Amino acid sequence: MLERTFNKYKDKIAAVIVEPVAGNMGVVLPKSGFLKTIRRLCNKNKSILIFDEVITGFRVGYGSVVPRPSWPWYYGLPARDTSVKADMTCLGKIIGGGFPIGACGGRAELMDNLSPQGPVYQAGTLSGNPVCVAAGIATLKLLKSKKPYQALERSTEKLCDGISRELQKRNVKHTINRIGSMFTVFFNPGPVTDYASAANSNTAMYAKFHTAMLKAGIYLPPSQFETCFVSTVHKQSDIDKTIAAVRKFDF
Repeated sequence: MLERTFNKYKDKIAAVIVEPVAGNMGVVLPKSGFLKTIRRLCNKNKSILIFDEVITGFRVGYGSVVPRPSWPWYYGLPARDTSVKADMTCLGKIIGGGFPIGACGGRAELMDNLSPQGPVYQAGTLSGNPVCVAAGIATLKLLKSKKPYQALERSTEKLCDGISRELQKRNVKHTINRIGSMFTVFFNPGPVTDYASAANSNTAMYAKFHTAMLKAGIYLPPSQFETCFVSTVHKQSDIDKTIAAVRKFDF
């Protein structure tokens, strides 16, 4: 579709904005070569590639989701090639430890267009708010020094494996997509690889599941098409409690 669009509107597409790993239809990993093809099309047509990392940024690793050579197969790249990099990246509240803050960054020749250095005016209600910025600096320092990502990934893997095991025991059709500390339980035999396949999920089942988990003290996203996050404050007891709640769920 993107190739056809570029062919139809040659030299008229300013930018392509995409989540490198989709999180707003549940976690959907890019197919092999997907991001690499977008990068190639943007280069060919002199369009800016913008990664929306409001969800993925600093959640699956320190910084952007893309420079992770240990996960080359997610992006359809050989292990030696981590060349799929955005021209600009957008980040959200995670860089402020939950405080209302956001940021964008990119290549110098693009960022130099922003005021006061350039002609493009950019401002926001909380821009430069000292409390939010102080919280953000403290958050990023902690993430860099504590290096929580490997432990987060192990916890998330254990949680997802436990949930899947309990659902399999009950012959409940499901697919769990995961990357780092992000995951989605789709009530769908899968695979879930795009919005069309995600939309085939049993949303009535998810609603029932969400209500049961909430009564058990487990707060999941209220929609089938959102993303679950494991946090550094989740203990092993929290993971065990969640798996136990799934075990007791009356399907």
